[in-house]
Amino acid sequence: MRIISGQYGGRLLKSPPDHRTRPTSGRLRETLFNILAPRIDGTRFLDLCAGSGAIGIEALSRGAEFVTFVDRSKKACALIEENLDKLGVPEDETDVQNFEAETFVGRPYEVPWDIAFFDPPYDADYSVVLHEFGDKTDLLADDGVLIVEHIARKQMPDAVGFLRRWRLLKQGDTHLSFYEKA
Repeated sequence: MRIISGQYGGRLLKSPPDHRTRPTSGRLRETLFNILAPRIDGTRFLDLCAGSGAIGIEALSRGAEFVTFVDRSKKACALIEENLDKLGVPEDETDVQNFEAETFVGRPYEVPWDIAFFDPPYDADYSVVLHEFGDKTDLLADDGVLIVEHIARKQMPDAVGFLRRWRLLKQGDTHLSFYEKA
């Protein structure tokens, strides 16, 4: 896996050794960050179900100010730390948390994220996390965006609480649903 662009562009990341983690493809990451380009600089970014950390590291590479990586696997969190160390990312720009996504977003937060990327296993129940983002006001900034990666056969709602889907990107069998506050 390679960082596509920005400060760490072209640098290689270590991939998960097992096949249970499904990294977001390079082509889809490039498309995602082309869409996010006008709003990424200086943001607080949440990489939820982070796996190798490729999405969050790409965000840092392209100008995000701070990235929180969350994964339920201790091995994935160690891999993220290893990738950050390999790139020489300053520690004050990141936070790696070992939590289930549902538990992490269920806690109160003082500072909201500008961009949140949620990429759980395709067979997971997305509803708890979606409802936390849709019902709580402290997770996303007022002009923040939640992006959910999902398989085509898993339908995402057009609205959840005060969130409304404003874009659906289809790339093969993988879709990205973009939500913002209504």
